[in-house]
Amino acid sequence: MIKIYFLSVLFFLNLTAGFAAEKSLYQFELSSGEGIGKVYMGREIAHVMGYQGASWLERENREKEERTDLLLTSLALQKGMVVADIGAGTGYLSRRMADAVGSTGTIYAVDIQPEMVGKLKSLAKQYSHIKPVLSQQDNVNLPSNTVDLAIMVDVYHELAFPFEVVQSIIGTLKPNGRLVLVEYRAEDDRVPIKATHKMTEAQVIKELTAQPLIWEKTINSLPWQHIVVFKKR
Repeated sequence: MIKIYFLSVLFFLNLTAGFAAEKSLYQFELSSGEGIGKVYMGREIAHVMGYQGASWLERENREKEERTDLLLTSLALQKGMVVADIGAGTGYLSRRMADAVGSTGTIYAVDIQPEMVGKLKSLAKQYSHIKPVLSQQDNVNLPSNTVDLAIMVDVYHELAFPFEVVQSIIGTLKPNGRLVLVEYRAEDDRVPIKATHKMTEAQVIKELTAQPLIWEKTINSLPWQHIVVFKKR
């Protein structure tokens, strides 16, 4: 009986500590409608685009609108690299990066939605070096110190636990590994995206450098998005 009581108290203390830790990182307010009402470093976190929106990721004019070709050039991928595509969705970028790293490289195509991972598994039948991974809300579930470059394209602003996810990504990066965020520019009102799904360059840098990451550069070659590059300390 004493042992059961002790374990119950320990569970309660751990649960309370978890709530306290989240409260210290995040604030909660009335949702704007486009966001979830959870705020990180002054930014309301956006709703996740569900798997029902998969067709939008594969829209015919995406290449023209976002210039994925310029993004790939900016990444300077090389044969044999290990790349993590966090929030890979349908694998739109994963399959393009797979060609760049070649059969000697690896693309971890990571997504939190089982339905998207199902699509990625179908894609992996065509590309043996694409490895689908089901992530958790606070962990990307990748092996430590194995990744040369991790990238999130229009994903970071939707993370329910941005601090914890970035922390887990840093753990997967090799020494001097890079993390790249591609986000719609909030500085530009002409970018036809809802406000909670856009970020300023300053906000991206503020949030990411709160972790052991160094801002390396921002590339503005894309029509609508920043490419913000960080290096692991």
